[in-house]
Amino acid sequence: MKRRTIFVAVAAAAAAVALGRVGYTYWMKQKAESAASGGNRRRRRMPTSVLVSEAKKMDVSTQIPALGTVTANRTVNVTSQVQGRITAVYFTEGQYVKRGALLAKIDTRTYEANRTQYEGSLTQAEAQLANARSVLERYQKLYAQHSISKQDLDAQAALVRQYEGAVRSAKGQISGADVSIGYGRITAPISGYIGIRQIDIGNLVSPGDSSIITTITETEPIAVEFSVPQVNLDSVAAPIRAGRRLKALVYDQSGEKLLAEGEVSTISNAIDAATGTLRLKAVVPNAGGKLFPNQFVNVKLVTGVIRDATVVPNAAIQTGTSGDFVFTVDEKSVAHKVPVKRGPDAGNGFTAVLSGVSPGDRLITTGVDSASDGGSVTIVKPTSAGDNSAKKSAAPASSPRA
Repeated sequence: MKRRTIFVAVAAAAAAVALGRVGYTYWMKQKAESAASGGNRRRRRMPTSVLVSEAKKMDVSTQIPALGTVTANRTVNVTSQVQGRITAVYFTEGQYVKRGALLAKIDTRTYEANRTQYEGSLTQAEAQLANARSVLERYQKLYAQHSISKQDLDAQAALVRQYEGAVRSAKGQISGADVSIGYGRITAPISGYIGIRQIDIGNLVSPGDSSIITTITETEPIAVEFSVPQVNLDSVAAPIRAGRRLKALVYDQSGEKLLAEGEVSTISNAIDAATGTLRLKAVVPNAGGKLFPNQFVNVKLVTGVIRDATVVPNAAIQTGTSGDFVFTVDEKSVAHKVPVKRGPDAGNGFTAVLSGVSPGDRLITTGVDSASDGGSVTIVKPTSAGDNSAKKSAAPASSPRA
């Protein structure tokens, strides 16, 4: 009897322990679920603070970026066309000269002496021609009276033509001398900037000399050469050969500052097999002289325009594993993840979006990392620098320590 009582007591104790463990486990599970649900409720009660911006509508140009090099539109090596010594130089290095400006003078006294000699030959030939013509007139009268033979008349007529040739030859020699004398004045063949001077007063120059007097580069207008990938051949070659002028936007080396705008004037007749690119040349007015020969620049070739395109701030576009997307905010301040198709750069911190959003949609630009699809957000207004300065000025000055 006593053993049975002890057995029952032990069994009851074991059952109590088992029930206690089950109850404790259930209580801990309920507590954890309650804590989790309470945390979610707390998180839902604390929306993410974000900055938003509206999508806009504007015309956006389609562009092809490229690297380019500035080249002089024309470069001329100034040389002498006659032999002689330099007697005067009228330019300074780096000076801008206009076409026809006097650059230097060459001693042309030898050509002037030749001209005087040719003038004497001309005078002699003209006198002989006048006498031969007078004799020919008399021979013509005598021949009409049958006083001389036809042979004498023909001989005198040939003599007249001989002296006419001598006159023309002397005049040609004089003209040649005048040209040589004129070459003694070396003028600028184009407008542009003078390069480094290669000669000084007293140097002997001659035609075909390997040394040059100076170099002139034309920089107004100026040229920019650049290459585009051959995949853009249809959008570049077709409009140019159809007579359409494509605009080229020239930026500095960083690609941020616009330096000038020009138009494509030349397209290569073949694709470079080594690089798979098509070479183009654009002419830029360069009135302000911002571009310099051999300068490296960034070029954006404008191939078309998208009318009334939807543009969004660059900060609103995010990239994930499934592609580009943005977060829009509805009227109830709920964020929605929307996939978009990125378009060309619209400039000024905006990018065109071809699908996904419409003008007027509110997009999250700051706080994107904390936003979630379907999550609540609080839209805050950005604090301007003026507001911050006003707050600082309105703040009371701290009193000095005693």
